[in-house]
Amino acid sequence: MQRLAEICVRRPVFATMLILAMTVIGAFSYFSLGVDRFPKIDLPVISVITANPGASPQEIETEITDRIEGTVNTVSGIDELRSTSVEGLSQVFITFDLEKDPDVAAQEVRDKVDLVLRDLPETAEQPVVQKLDPDATPIVMYAISAPRSNIEITNIIKTEVKERLESINGVGDVIMYGGREREIHVNVNPDRLRAYSLSANDVANALWSQNMEMPGGRIEEGARELTVRTLGRVVDPEQFSEVVIKTVDGYPVKIRDVAMVEDAGVEPRSAASLNGTSAVVVAVRKQSGTNTAAIAEAIKERMVEIQPLLPKDFSVKLIRDQSEFINASLHAIEEHLVLGGLLAALVVFVFLWNFRSTIIAAVAIPTSIITAFALMAALGYTLNSMTMLALTLMVGIVIDDAIVVLENIYRFVEEKGMHPFQAAIEGTREIGLAVMATTLSLLAVFLPVGFMGGIMGRFMGAFGLTAAAAIAVSLIVSFTLTPMLAARWIKPKQEPLPADEAEREVLSAGEAHHAPSTSKEKGWYGLIDRFYTRMLVWSMAHRKTIVALCVIAIISIVPLFMFAGVNFLPEEDEAQFEITVRAPEGTSLAATQSVMERIARDVRERLPGVDSTLTISGFGAQQVVNNGTIFVRLRHADDRDVSQQELMARARKIVAGYPKDLSTSVQPVAAFSGGGFRNAAVQIVLSGPDINKLDQYSARLLD
Repeated sequence: MQRLAEICVRRPVFATMLILAMTVIGAFSYFSLGVDRFPKIDLPVISVITANPGASPQEIETEITDRIEGTVNTVSGIDELRSTSVEGLSQVFITFDLEKDPDVAAQEVRDKVDLVLRDLPETAEQPVVQKLDPDATPIVMYAISAPRSNIEITNIIKTEVKERLESINGVGDVIMYGGREREIHVNVNPDRLRAYSLSANDVANALWSQNMEMPGGRIEEGARELTVRTLGRVVDPEQFSEVVIKTVDGYPVKIRDVAMVEDAGVEPRSAASLNGTSAVVVAVRKQSGTNTAAIAEAIKERMVEIQPLLPKDFSVKLIRDQSEFINASLHAIEEHLVLGGLLAALVVFVFLWNFRSTIIAAVAIPTSIITAFALMAALGYTLNSMTMLALTLMVGIVIDDAIVVLENIYRFVEEKGMHPFQAAIEGTREIGLAVMATTLSLLAVFLPVGFMGGIMGRFMGAFGLTAAAAIAVSLIVSFTLTPMLAARWIKPKQEPLPADEAEREVLSAGEAHHAPSTSKEKGWYGLIDRFYTRMLVWSMAHRKTIVALCVIAIISIVPLFMFAGVNFLPEEDEAQFEITVRAPEGTSLAATQSVMERIARDVRERLPGVDSTLTISGFGAQQVVNNGTIFVRLRHADDRDVSQQELMARARKIVAGYPKDLSTSVQPVAAFSGGGFRNAAVQIVLSGPDINKLDQYSARLLD
């Protein structure tokens, strides 16, 4: 490194181009980095979802869940195997050791599930095997309402909104809740069927065979070629009534003779309401690993373009925007980063009291931080709370190497009268080993954090490696740019005039020998130096006292640590939270939605600062009708006097007043989704062979 410093001092163009290239690459890398709340975490959790509509939970458990559990249990590296069997749905969650590759685990589970496909009920759908995707939580949710039928609203949203949002680059999926698509119902009269000696299968076959479009080949006509197809698709619902089922005794029996055709909708499996008004919710999920903030912004811009295309009586309201909190958090961190850099430069100026020297030292901050973006991009990191926190903390560290090198160069100029050019070479050479040792010791602290194990290691890995990258760049800057600038910007020491020397000799017995001769004896530096010297002398004279104070300080950590709270993620005011509701098995969609709307109404009336409540029954990929979620959106923290945590505590008291067979929980909006767990602080699992006894024990536990 000392040789590199000498090269940079003698060849300033090389040093300038080296640092400039690093900075430019880092700047371009910054604009390619994604923006998210947390680092990308790929956990080895695999889910197997199997639907069998109409089957009871007991049938699901014995005929599907147990068989899938039995076959996947032989896969190596399983840490935990959990399953849930509800009406019409089996969910099996396999958690592997963290060292297991999620892609390999998913393929091994998929191979095992294929072995039991023939043993599953014929009515069961194909099992869906997929990895846990932390990005499965919707990033944007809109509630759309209008004074029209639900079927008509759903059809307009599907054609005008859903398809346009799906075309945005980075959007993974667009899900509708509370909608109801159009469906033609043919209600057969059994007595009329028997009268014509027909069956329901005859009706179904007639509808299928007479309601299709088929290719009819090609016709050549001179130089032209025409494509022929049969137009057999029924367009008008009334045409279904005219479909002929069969000819009986020379009489064509039509659908209208044995059934009633109804233009209706599919059976609803979800319902939604905004502040008590029926609505259709459009939830947008992004593709895994993409830029949350950029995609959310693109979605909102597209919705601005879509709204003029909707009927005038349509009301569109943004209910959830995950990018709002992400952008606010990162903006606050960026402000702290910039302010920290300015304050660090100001502190350097206060001590050096030299503008040029301050610039030489402070230039290490933006150079190190910006160049670190290039290493972040190479490692596949995003701009998130962990990486930005690392860069913010590094502001005060990356300048240290430059200060140490600059101070030693300054000492050679002032105390030894050396020309800045030669002082830059000799000063860097003298202090080079100490600077490298200091930097390597810091790398030894942060690099292991980047390779921590466990769930915490997945979070802190980006923090440790980002910090290490900034520190490594600061070492390069201190041996290249710092000595090169010092050699050219530091002014040589001026030789004293003969008159000055004569005056010094005359006043040598007086106060002249107290006059400061170097910058270290001037201003703040001189005061602090004298204070530190006195403290050092006193400490050396009272060693036992110093040791006792140090021991007391170390021991005091224990009780302080016991009083400090412990949490995986900090509790932040996001201006939103959710209330999950689970009604008893067998509860209808209408009953679930009714009780959830009562809870939402109580929340709006009894909690201050509530902006809106969105109620969704059947929320989730499987749309289980006795489950639901109430999204409570609060006004901004600056516009209310009560914190989010206090409002959540009050909401828990509200839901506690409802029947005990209604399972409820109040929690922040989940940062991650999937894995079969809710975002609860404490989870207790009861296991045993008898479901009835487990139900009794769980009730006693809740009491």
